[in-house]
Amino acid sequence: MARKPALSTDKLKDLGTDKLAQLVLDEAERNAGFRRQVKAALAGKSGPEAIAKLIDRRLSGLARAKSFIEWDKARAFADDLRSLTDTITAELAPAAPALAMDRLLRLIATHEQVFERVDDSSGRVQDVYYQAIHATGDLARSLPVPEADALPEKIMTALGESTHGYLADVAEAVAPHLPQDSLARWDGDLKDAIAERQAEEAARKSDGWFYSMTSQWARMRQILASARGDLDLLIALELKKKPHIQDTLVIGAQLLEAGRSAEALEWVRKPGRRSFGETDDGLSPERVSLEARILDATGDRSAAQALRWRCFEARLSADILREYLKQLPDFEDIEAEDRAHAFALEQSDPDVALQFFLDWPRLDLAAKLIETHPHRWDGGEWHILPKIASLLEHDHPLAATILYRALLDNILDRAGSKAYGHGAKYLGKLGLLAGEADPIRPGGMVDHAAYLAKLKKTHPRKSGFWARVSDTEPKAPQASPSRRPVWVNDDG
Repeated sequence: MARKPALSTDKLKDLGTDKLAQLVLDEAERNAGFRRQVKAALAGKSGPEAIAKLIDRRLSGLARAKSFIEWDKARAFADDLRSLTDTITAELAPAAPALAMDRLLRLIATHEQVFERVDDSSGRVQDVYYQAIHATGDLARSLPVPEADALPEKIMTALGESTHGYLADVAEAVAPHLPQDSLARWDGDLKDAIAERQAEEAARKSDGWFYSMTSQWARMRQILASARGDLDLLIALELKKKPHIQDTLVIGAQLLEAGRSAEALEWVRKPGRRSFGETDDGLSPERVSLEARILDATGDRSAAQALRWRCFEARLSADILREYLKQLPDFEDIEAEDRAHAFALEQSDPDVALQFFLDWPRLDLAAKLIETHPHRWDGGEWHILPKIASLLEHDHPLAATILYRALLDNILDRAGSKAYGHGAKYLGKLGLLAGEADPIRPGGMVDHAAYLAKLKKTHPRKSGFWARVSDTEPKAPQASPSRRPVWVNDDG
């Protein structure tokens, strides 16, 4: 087959200006977003003010629009928004970063009314706004000092009452690139605004729950404190939060980085905010990893190792075990790894142990676990088990057979007609694996011929499935001359 010619700038130039102009014109007629980008590029010939004027017209139209955007037009709308963002960042920003920053803030400020007009369950529109927020950080880096100094006021004017959290997101994007004096002044303004708003809200007659901007402003103060390197202010602001929402791990990590290990240990052991799925025992791998590193920093290595091992026993975390082994002397780590693997094989929850062996990875032990608990595996786990069986079928045919049977049995037992195609594929896999799996199967497990006969006897009326089986009858692969054949079809 002839290789398709690759596009490049030089090859396109060879087409000549007339041909390129016609191609651009034809695409602009078909693609509204591309047409706007072309117009912006043409406007750029007259200078950045012309591009800004073109962008302003589009922003004004976006701000005025009220009609709801139907689901079938949401993708095109998101593409149009992305085109507008690209025009600001690619056409206007290189020539006039300050003008581009103003337009990005205007664009971001439209998010609330836009979200009211469109069903963004796909997240496409939100992704465009995050793209614009990220671009503010890139632009802030290139702003002259006077423009950077004025940026906090511009951000507050454009987004100061935004309830979606984008105000704090923009602050996080730009803060690392602003002068220290600007950050200090912004923090002081936020502190005053919080005090004033809290006084107003305290005087207001309460009529139920309401959103207060003070929470987002407080988060911004912490962002600014981090950018200024003011760890004490960051901690003081965190202490103002209710205990159950304090981010103790973030504070503990920053204290550890600053060499304040004793304070870091206090913070990591506070109850604070819990990560998703974290239980009361405090042995989440994230928390334990940080606390153990803090204990190492204080010189209490034995306590750190004991904590890591306790967490491994409770969670079978591969990451924690790696940290534990890394701290051991040479050769001792080998013995400890064997001990950990033996513990995992005896774990009361085989599902957790299986995930550990896959993460480590030790596929031989994963296979041994599956074979030890042949009736434990839920064929309804269709999003996990097929991948595991595929990993094991080459070197561990018996374990793969157990999983494929569990998957197929589940499909047929619940008459999952939509999954019959997958079921036929699994039965084909079982036929290919039988040559190696049958001779090593345990006494309580029937061979492939008996299993197939049982399927036909139990599910004779599932014609949709059996039709798929006859259509996808597998053929045994040819043996490789470099190694023994892996699968043998013994059905004759």
